[in-house]
Amino acid sequence: MGRIKTIVFDLGGVILTIDQTEAVRRFKELGLQDVEKHLDPYVQRGIFGNLENGLISVEEFRCELSRLIGKEVSKEQCEYAWQGYAKEAPRRNFDALKRLREEGYRLVLLSNTNPCMMAWVESNQFDGMGHPVSHYFDAMYLSYQMKMMKPSEDIFHQMLMTEKISPSEVLFVDDGPRNVAAASQLGIWTSCPKNGEDWTQEIYEYLKD
Repeated sequence: MGRIKTIVFDLGGVILTIDQTEAVRRFKELGLQDVEKHLDPYVQRGIFGNLENGLISVEEFRCELSRLIGKEVSKEQCEYAWQGYAKEAPRRNFDALKRLREEGYRLVLLSNTNPCMMAWVESNQFDGMGHPVSHYFDAMYLSYQMKMMKPSEDIFHQMLMTEKISPSEVLFVDDGPRNVAAASQLGIWTSCPKNGEDWTQEIYEYLKD
């Protein structure tokens, strides 16, 4: 194994425990009864996918969602519904990120996400200790900013190129089997914990020289 220098983390399911049921409940509460057609634990469809892909703005999403529901919804309501995905952000994950950084690893976030989720994730409320998620990472690659999504090879190529690092020096931690399979194809080391599973000790199996 080449020496791993950079550890790339997914946000939802790894740093954050995801609760899709709550997100579905909140969108239904807003009035979108067929929300299951649009939402998925890993890749979103329709206007939801378009928002995560950076194809539409939050304002365009809000207008389109209002049209689907048949009544006006606010930006705050959109954020409230999306943020239903966030069940908890376990303290152990932040402790582990701090420790890995102190040990000399470069930490990168690579996430399929959107501005409604990031409004909370990048706020000082995020970790319960007054820090946004960016406090813990050296770089962040977000689908809506890059206009590409996992499991597309392009997003991994773009990240590797920007980071100027070879795949054999990277460990990618993601709860999505398709995302992990795509990264593996490129020669990236991978770990696939289940949503909310404690990965903080197991990760060292990969980091042993």
